Amino acid sequence: MKTKLLGKSFEELGQLASECGLKPFVGRQIAEWLYVKRASSWDRMTNVSKAAKALLSGRFELGTSAPVASAVSQDGTAKYLFEAGEGFAVEAVVIPDGERNTLCVSTQAGCRMGCRFCMTGRQGWHGNLDAASILNQFLSVPESEKLTNAVFMGMGEPLDNYDELSRVLGILTSEQGFGWSPKRITVSTIGVLPVLRRLLDEQRCHVAVSLHNPFDDERAQMMPSQKAWPIREVVSLLKEYDFTGQRRVSFEYTMFDGWNDDKRHADALIRLLSGLECRVNLIRFHRIPDFPYGCSPEVRMEAFKERLNNHGILCTIRTSRGEDILAACGLLAGRRSE
Repeated sequence: MKTKLLGKSFEELGQLASECGLKPFVGRQIAEWLYVKRASSWDRMTNVSKAAKALLSGRFELGTSAPVASAVSQDGTAKYLFEAGEGFAVEAVVIPDGERNTLCVSTQAGCRMGCRFCMTGRQGWHGNLDAASILNQFLSVPESEKLTNAVFMGMGEPLDNYDELSRVLGILTSEQGFGWSPKRITVSTIGVLPVLRRLLDEQRCHVAVSLHNPFDDERAQMMPSQKAWPIREVVSLLKEYDFTGQRRVSFEYTMFDGWNDDKRHADALIRLLSGLECRVNLIRFHRIPDFPYGCSPEVRMEAFKERLNNHGILCTIRTSRGEDILAACGLLAGRRSE
């Protein structure tokens, strides 16, 4: 099996070129073609000699692959399906909003966190994606050159695949890679301790924590990870860091009718987050099969939002996108596997 070049850093590509008896600048050329010019074939690399391409292509593959299926919503949201080996697939979603085009990225095939309300979690865990498969989502969606932002909120728990995530973040923010500012990137997590500390120490991107319930026992009913990494310990760790500058922390809070959407929950959330500069995003729940709860009524979501804002916690209701194309994460991939 050939080694993938996609996912290799600028320095690693130069080293591979040297190991093949080529000048290190060939590695620089390859990096530019992969990450700047978005080449999907060796033929496009016009300033790389034929001899060098023949030598490299015999040992390496670029690592790009086109999506195998897609669906486009009436609101412009587009979901793409990529093969992930052994009959499994992962999703990437492009969310347009004016001049902003955000890519929602998957880091794993399935997930082992087991959140009851998540279709991805129901599929079980089928392996980590390597850096090439993660970056391929950036390079192979039709909107690739129009992307302005990325959120690692697709299938999987990003911090459960931190080594590959870190490699990807390095390429995205490197001047020899995509050249993106970390402010354009958000990494979502349920709060995997102590990997969360590594993320906070090593990266400068935004962080989003999946919270969903401020009460330990209730959260544990829906999110088994609560037993390993209690949300109070997660918030305590976050309070050690400064989020008053360019880096932002937010909390994702899916609203379930009758489960986590009353005054008691709002007040507990206010107490939990007191003293932390943050934002809370209320999320409309997209129904999934065989799950007892629906989305909270709009009037209750508005009251919840107002209560948090009145107590100094910035709270917004996230606009629901792509409901007509199996918007809930994992639905399209699940049907593909079936």
